[in-house]
Amino acid sequence: MKNFEISTGLLMYRIHTGRLEILLGHPGGPLYENKDLGYWGIPKGGLEPGETLLDGAVREFAEETGITPQYNELIPLGRVLERPRKFVYIWAFPGDCDTSEPVSSNLFEMEWPRHSGIIQSFPELDQVAFFAAVTARKKIEKYQSPFVDRLEQILLDLSTGGRTA
Repeated sequence: MKNFEISTGLLMYRIHTGRLEILLGHPGGPLYENKDLGYWGIPKGGLEPGETLLDGAVREFAEETGITPQYNELIPLGRVLERPRKFVYIWAFPGDCDTSEPVSSNLFEMEWPRHSGIIQSFPELDQVAFFAAVTARKKIEKYQSPFVDRLEQILLDLSTGGRTA
């Protein structure tokens, strides 16, 4: 896929009280303070040179959440176009974590306040939380919502053996 930018990530999910919940991350830094609906996302990021899509997804999840993903199988959720010439690939896996603890995310630097000449460090993610699928669709960046739809459909197909009512 020449001349395309690629990001990869993992979507952790759990079944809690009989319903699907999805782990999303909230971006850190002053530009995202007090921003909620449409700003959360699946932990993801760019590839390192020579890295496979899946290796990049696992590394990015760990870097952004501080959680080493534990899985036996991954559910490929395919790709979406984030913006012209940028594809995002996501895999899902069942898991759980304590979201009451502060997230241990890698840091990025930016000038803040703007035009001050002061460079500060901020976490890529300042919070992670599980959301019911219906809530996740409101919280998540719009281009990522097909991943929620695909996961729901795959889990439904698995639970019914592919039969529909």
